[in-house]
Amino acid sequence: MRACFVALFVSCSLAAATAAPGVVAPLQGVAHVDGRPQANVVVWLEDGPAGTRPDPQQPVMDQRNLQFLPQVLAVRVGTTVRFPNADRVFHNVFSFKDGKQFDLGLYPVGAVKFVRFDQPGVSRLFCNIHPKMAAYIVAVNSFHFATTDERGAFRIDAPQGTYTYHAWRAGGDLLKGTVTVGAAGALEIEWP
Repeated sequence: MRACFVALFVSCSLAAATAAPGVVAPLQGVAHVDGRPQANVVVWLEDGPAGTRPDPQQPVMDQRNLQFLPQVLAVRVGTTVRFPNADRVFHNVFSFKDGKQFDLGLYPVGAVKFVRFDQPGVSRLFCNIHPKMAAYIVAVNSFHFATTDERGAFRIDAPQGTYTYHAWRAGGDLLKGTVTVGAAGALEIEWP
């Protein structure tokens, strides 16, 4: 009898928890350009229910094999990004237009520099020694964001409710719409 009561209590408690406001649910989706999956799209949510999420480990924009890794990095406004040099050559990371403007100067293998992204916006990164190196850091004013993988897929965990979503990709228009986290179905983002 006691085991049945415990099982019933746990079942009722779980049901109550999933119906409570502020319950976190996944928002999954896919981004496409001309019907093809698009990697490196940044999707973020705004204007929804209040909630926070713990910050992950400090984000890293690495320099390896004469390229930036990752190609696109999304961060929350106020985040400090690490810029290690893992190459055997000097690099000079800078961003001079839009977003955060900075110039880290020349630094060798093993050295690490830091930049705090204190305003929302897109920062295009370059290296003045290696002109083919380019990447983006997208600073968003949200706790709920993701970057699409090679299949164009993303997942954002956020409190259930209705949000304004934004989607950014290099060379494309900024898309905006409304989505309800916790509703059935996936968010399909499409650029023509």
